[in-house]
Amino acid sequence: MSDKPDRRDFLKSSAVAGAALALSATSYNRVYGANGNLRIGFLGTGGRSQQHIDAVLEMVKEGKPVIPVAVCDVWDGQVKPGVIKGRGRIPSAERCKLDLSDDKHVTKDYRVVLDQKDVDVVSIATPDHWHARMSIDAMEAGKDVYCEKPMTRTIAESQAVVDAAVKLNRVMTVGVQSTADPTWAAANELIRSGKIGHVLQGQTSYYRNSSVGQWRYYPLTKEMSPKTIDWDSWLGYKFECAGQPLGPTPQEMPFDRAVWAQWRCYWPFGGGMFTDLFVHQTTHLIAAMGVRYPGRVVGAGGIYLEYDTRDVPDVATVVADYDEGCQFVISATMCNDEQLGEIIRGHLATIKFSPEINGDYIKGFQVFAQNIAGGATKPGQSASEPIQTYKSDMYRAGKLETNQQATYALWANFLDCVRDRKRETLCTPELGAAAFSTVNMGVQSYRHGKVLFWDKEQRKPVEADASWASRWEERSKKRGKPNQIIGWEGGDSGSTLKPPDYQKLAGPWANGADPATE
Repeated sequence: MSDKPDRRDFLKSSAVAGAALALSATSYNRVYGANGNLRIGFLGTGGRSQQHIDAVLEMVKEGKPVIPVAVCDVWDGQVKPGVIKGRGRIPSAERCKLDLSDDKHVTKDYRVVLDQKDVDVVSIATPDHWHARMSIDAMEAGKDVYCEKPMTRTIAESQAVVDAAVKLNRVMTVGVQSTADPTWAAANELIRSGKIGHVLQGQTSYYRNSSVGQWRYYPLTKEMSPKTIDWDSWLGYKFECAGQPLGPTPQEMPFDRAVWAQWRCYWPFGGGMFTDLFVHQTTHLIAAMGVRYPGRVVGAGGIYLEYDTRDVPDVATVVADYDEGCQFVISATMCNDEQLGEIIRGHLATIKFSPEINGDYIKGFQVFAQNIAGGATKPGQSASEPIQTYKSDMYRAGKLETNQQATYALWANFLDCVRDRKRETLCTPELGAAAFSTVNMGVQSYRHGKVLFWDKEQRKPVEADASWASRWEERSKKRGKPNQIIGWEGGDSGSTLKPPDYQKLAGPWANGADPATE
C-alpha cells in the first residue's frame, strides 16, 4: 500500500481511469466512413445475443455500413414454432437472413467462423467459461471483439485477454451496456475536479426477487437434448486458457437441461450474481470513482432461500478497499427487490445516481452538500436540496427500450472505434478485467473463507494478512501529529481536517513531560 494515498494521488488515479469514459456518448450518431460494411459474426446466440442481433439489425435498417454474416452456436435452437424465439443457431441464422446450407457461416464450431476472411468483428455471448478462449482466438485471427460481461470466468483469464488485446492491438469492448451512459463520465469529471472532496466510499446494489429462483425462469424444453446440443463442445474440457481446462468432462458433468439453460446457477460455468449481476454495477461505479484494482477484498453471503440444487448464493456482499483511500460496497439478494441505492460519498458532498425527482425517475445524478460541523451531527443532516443535477441525454424517446438503447450505443461506439482503430472503447478490456477481478475476488473470499489482497506485480489475488489495518494506523500516527497543524490541514498527510485548538494538548507524555509545554 502506498504511503501517500492522499487526495492528489486519488485525483491522479481518477484522471487516468476516467480517460476511457471521456469519449462522447453521442458517438453513435456519427456517420460511418465509406470504406465498406463491417461484417459481424455472432458466437453464441442465446437470449443476450438476440439483443446484440437486434442492435446490428437496427443499424442495417438505418443504412449504417454494418452487416451480420455468420452465426455459431452448439445448439440448433428451437426450430419449430414454440417457446424460445430466435435463440440457437438456426433461428438466429434466419433472423440474420443467412443461408442455412452455408456451413462456413452457419456452424457449431466457432473456429470455422474465425477462419473466414469476410468476418471483421465477432460478438461473443456464450456462457462465461468460453469468453476468454474465444476472445483470444478471435484476436489472434485478426478480428475485433465485442464480448459480453463478465469478460472472463477467472482472473488469470482476464489478464490473458488484456495481454492479447495489447499485444495484437485489437479493438475490444466488454458488454457492460451501462458504460455507454455519459452519467459515469460526468460523475468522474466532478470527482476529478475535487468538488465532492476526498472520495471515501462507493455503494451500489442489484436486488431482484423471483418466485421460481434466480435464473430458473429460463425455460427448459424437450428439444434441448444431446441430439440438438453438442454437449462435449459446450463443456469445453478439451480446450484450455491460462493453463486450465475451460470446463468439466462429461463424466464429471453429464448432460442436464438445467445446467445447459440455467448455467449461471453453477460454479463451473460462472460466478452467480457476483459476476453476472455485480459486474454491471461494479464496472460503471469504479469508472466513475476513478479506481481500478482493489487493494483488499472480502466476500460474504449464502444460499438462504433458493434451495433448488444451485451452487451460487442468493444473498451476497462484496467489500473492496483501495490504496487510493476509499471503499466500494456492492450487495444483493435474489429474494427481495428493495435497492440500497447507488451512491458515491465524498467528504464535501454526496453523488446519488438515478434519483426520483418529484416522482420522475431520471437517468443521471444529483449532488448533495454535506453538513460539516465541529461537533457530532445526527445522521441524515446533509443538505435536503441538491446543489447540482445531471440528466443523461442518451436515451431517445420512443426509439428503443432503455436497456436496448444502451446496448445500441455501446455497439455504435465499439464499431466507431473499430473503424478508427482506437482501442479506447467505452468499456475496454482493461476496465473489464479490473471490475471482474474485484467481484471474482469476492467469489473466492466467499467460497474459501479468506480475505484477499491484490498483488500488483503478479496481477493476481493473494491471501491477506493484518498489514492493511496496521499500515493505515501507522500512517495516521506518522502524518497526524497533533502539534503539526499543517499535517492536519493537508500537506503531505492528505487530510483536510481542521482540528480545534485544544487538540494541541494531545500527545504522549514522554518521560512525564507535557507535550503542550514543548
